[in-house]
Amino acid sequence: MKVKLILPSLTESKSVFWRPIKYSLFPPLGLATLASYLNESDEIDLQDQHVEKLEISDQPDLVIIQVYITNAKRAYSIAKQYRDRGVFVALGGLHVTSLPEEADKYADTIFIGPAEQTFPQFLEDFKRKETKKRYISTIGRTIQNQPPIRRDLIKREKYLVPNSIVISRGCPHHCNFCYKDAFFAGGKSFYTQRVDEILTEISRLEGKHLYFLDDHLLGNKKLASELFESMRGMNRVFQGAATVKSILEGDLIEKAAETGLRSLFVGFETFSPENLRQSNKRQNLKLDYERAAQRLHDLGIMINGSFVFGLDNDDKDVFKRTVDWGVENAITTATYHILTPYPGTRLYGQMKKEGRILTQDWDLYDTRHVVYKTKSLSSTELENGYRWAYKEFYKWSNILEASFSHDQFKHQMKHLFYTGGWKKFESLWNIIINVGGLKKMLPLLELLLSKVEYKNSYTQKAVIKHSAEGVKFENSKIELTA
Repeated sequence: MKVKLILPSLTESKSVFWRPIKYSLFPPLGLATLASYLNESDEIDLQDQHVEKLEISDQPDLVIIQVYITNAKRAYSIAKQYRDRGVFVALGGLHVTSLPEEADKYADTIFIGPAEQTFPQFLEDFKRKETKKRYISTIGRTIQNQPPIRRDLIKREKYLVPNSIVISRGCPHHCNFCYKDAFFAGGKSFYTQRVDEILTEISRLEGKHLYFLDDHLLGNKKLASELFESMRGMNRVFQGAATVKSILEGDLIEKAAETGLRSLFVGFETFSPENLRQSNKRQNLKLDYERAAQRLHDLGIMINGSFVFGLDNDDKDVFKRTVDWGVENAITTATYHILTPYPGTRLYGQMKKEGRILTQDWDLYDTRHVVYKTKSLSSTELENGYRWAYKEFYKWSNILEASFSHDQFKHQMKHLFYTGGWKKFESLWNIIINVGGLKKMLPLLELLLSKVEYKNSYTQKAVIKHSAEGVKFENSKIELTA
């Protein structure tokens, strides 16, 4: 059987001639995971349009397309071309799960929710020519005891970060604007692999660098603690994502740093308590963002801060306040977003009920455009402020100020080269991508993620206060020497 797996490029990734580096970072693990359920005798072609020219003149027996909101139009067009030639087309992904009625029109079969449990049944039905129109994931969700990901189908040389890995599905938190809640509706919304399986998968990955693509790497504290303990001595450096709360609580972030965590994506999102309540991001309420940032700095961990503009309590000063905070707290990179009510989220449902959704042109749902009726800011003010924030944060003067606010010279240089290299040399990255030079850049990335030694390498409970109840510990910083 000939099977074609396709990830159409996102609208905002521009063209095959101009590729921002962020769209050449990670291979399509979701499709490679589905491919693991196919037979060894099957002829499989996995294509990622972000890094290669898509070939759609072939005649496979089965085409599987992964659909996100801003590649939906392109995905549907590809699906139509194959179906017009009599090829069976299956669609899955976040957008399909959010809007199954829309996706139905362009596919012979659609997958709703994570497909690990429904895909094997689909394959059996396909061979018998008795497929259903929809395969819906509800019960029995697990990523344990699954076949190994077909990494042999991934064109490693086309990605800066070929060693991406996912050890969980979903997230323990439920933010109103998050796409994932709709994807996991009807069943478990957060579940993980076992430590031994994770270690086996890591052992398959050559080189030092890893990138954990999980929504919340520290979401299962017991698993994360056991994993980091087991990874000691493996000489790996890795990146991932976590919440402010998980950074401040306990010593898990220290264990991660000791094991090789060198860069962390952190969802700060907003500084307004009212906005946090609106987005149901209650895990961030009353937390000390500055203390979280300092704790990461003390461990030599670079920070990619995520921030959202356009929540109902934002005013005209929100852009400057957010940029200033990022520079003053030496955030290594900042990712800004315009609030986007994705279909299937509670935010979308509420805004639709209030008549605030302005368009269903999914190409505009890229967190760069305003697609809803704003309140405190006009749509023009919001889009202009979003663009200003990016330009302002990545000015050389602000990059230099943030870089040289670190105590250690090595940390200063890492910050400077990482931030500058990420945003100030996009034209150079485009040349490197087009000449096939990404694989030669991986050693440089590993160098930038090398360890920074700090004497005060722990942010622990240290200040002792006497109270009527006895001795009370509060979070503060103590210096530990080797």
